[in-house]
Amino acid sequence: METPGSQSSLHRANLERVVRAVRLAGSLTQAEIARTTGLSAATVSNIVRELKDGGTVQVTPTSAGGRRARSVSLSGDAGIVIGVDFGHAHLRVAIGNLAHQVLAEESEPLDVDASWVQGFDRAEALVNRLISATGVDRSKVAGVGLGVPGPIDVESGTLGSTAILPGWGGIKPAEELRGRLGVPVHVDNDANLGALGELVWGSGRGVRDLAYIKIASGVGAGLVINGTIYRGPGGTAGEIGHITLDESGPVCRCGNRGCLETFTAARYVLPLLQPSHGGDLTMEGVVRLARDGDPGCRRVIADVGRHVGSGVANLCNLLNPSRVVLGGDLAEAGELVLGPIRESVGRYAIPSAARQLSVLPGALGGRAEVLGALALALSEMGDSTLLDGALTAAAPAFT
Repeated sequence: METPGSQSSLHRANLERVVRAVRLAGSLTQAEIARTTGLSAATVSNIVRELKDGGTVQVTPTSAGGRRARSVSLSGDAGIVIGVDFGHAHLRVAIGNLAHQVLAEESEPLDVDASWVQGFDRAEALVNRLISATGVDRSKVAGVGLGVPGPIDVESGTLGSTAILPGWGGIKPAEELRGRLGVPVHVDNDANLGALGELVWGSGRGVRDLAYIKIASGVGAGLVINGTIYRGPGGTAGEIGHITLDESGPVCRCGNRGCLETFTAARYVLPLLQPSHGGDLTMEGVVRLARDGDPGCRRVIADVGRHVGSGVANLCNLLNPSRVVLGGDLAEAGELVLGPIRESVGRYAIPSAARQLSVLPGALGGRAEVLGALALALSEMGDSTLLDGALTAAAPAFT
């Protein structure tokens, strides 16, 4: 029996610190583990050897700074996590292991007018299909990350009203999927998961403070502060789309006038081009035409960039992030949109905050949210089961 402050409880705490650091990062050298956990190099070396002997981690040769090193990651068969992302017109599911390797991924169209029951039927079927296709042991599933395009109440887990998936407001997505799959489910909105995906796998790697801006049917931001998603007490942090730009502007779906969303979201922007480009135009098409030199599309994208930059400038003045990552279809426009964003930031943000900020396109494209869902499942799972083998191997030292 372990007692607080005993040698065995301290040893377990150190094991948990190392396992958690590796689990969240995917892989780390032993020197990086020491810096991340604050443990000495000798202690890390002993713990890694113990975890390797117990089958919890795998160690592979690598290099760091031109010198030989050893990369530590969780064993590929230590567990499985699943990511599920509901978008405004798609359903995407991915299966990954605890070493941050994606084993399978698939996307299919989703009718935005479908009922939430049909949506979860589709998600359950797709998850089961990918599990069968990969041949993974269902008992190894440690958890599921679930993304939805709307605000989640932190206390109740209820999805707020959303115009993107009408008829879904008021349900408890995590509870619904947990009942179907029989494993822990953790839910968050799509912008937060996009931020988490880019933080772990994409353009946010290596920074502790960033904002992920997603522009699609709506406009949202995922905020990362000191390496952690900031949701606010009610779960609505990051609603950058409802910053007021013009009190006399168009009426927004939130009931206010002139919100950033009314100048940048697809359903407000596309009508500007439809008289000259046809009614079947999409934001993906606008970006493609702009990249090909279409003057009208280039002008509209530049205008959107300047408006987004005004919102980003407000974020800079309030939170002073070191990086902004632009996601969604608009990110594919590259400098056509990023240049105007930087121009507005330079004009409206505090100079010191603007100088410290880098504005980059997302590296993950449409995969950001589902990979963020995997990262959410990885971050929320406990380490106890992963330590069983290591603690068994370590037991003789404490008898």
